[in-house]
Amino acid sequence: MATTSKASAHWEGSLLEGKGAVSLDSSHAGTFDVDWKARSGDDHQHTSPEELIGAAHSTCYSMALSHALAQNGTPPTTVDTRAEVDFKPGTGITAIRLSVRAAVPGLTEEQFVDFANQAKEGCPVSQALKAVPISLETEFAA
Repeated sequence: MATTSKASAHWEGSLLEGKGAVSLDSSHAGTFDVDWKARSGDDHQHTSPEELIGAAHSTCYSMALSHALAQNGTPPTTVDTRAEVDFKPGTGITAIRLSVRAAVPGLTEEQFVDFANQAKEGCPVSQALKAVPISLETEFAA
């Protein structure tokens, strides 16, 4: 059965001088201010679409990797994933860099790297973002 997640945005004014807010409607987790300055890198007080994509991607990837490892009989102790999303004004999103550090008892580092790469390919958010180059850096803690 499919689920539907909901978010909404409200914007006032032009792109460069305007401002807005994004609301996480399904979870009611909050409303976050957005503006062009945050998107172009000049304002770290507000969020941006790219930061929200990074949040979604790092979470989805962590879940996909954790599931694959558990299915293998080697559930992780911890999985920490960071997503860096590059945005170039006038061009768009140009790259996503995932980095993952995980503690997985019972695996070798080589096995972990294989699972990590498979999770990158299979993660639903990675699938949705296939138009953007996605790289992966791994750090293994047995």
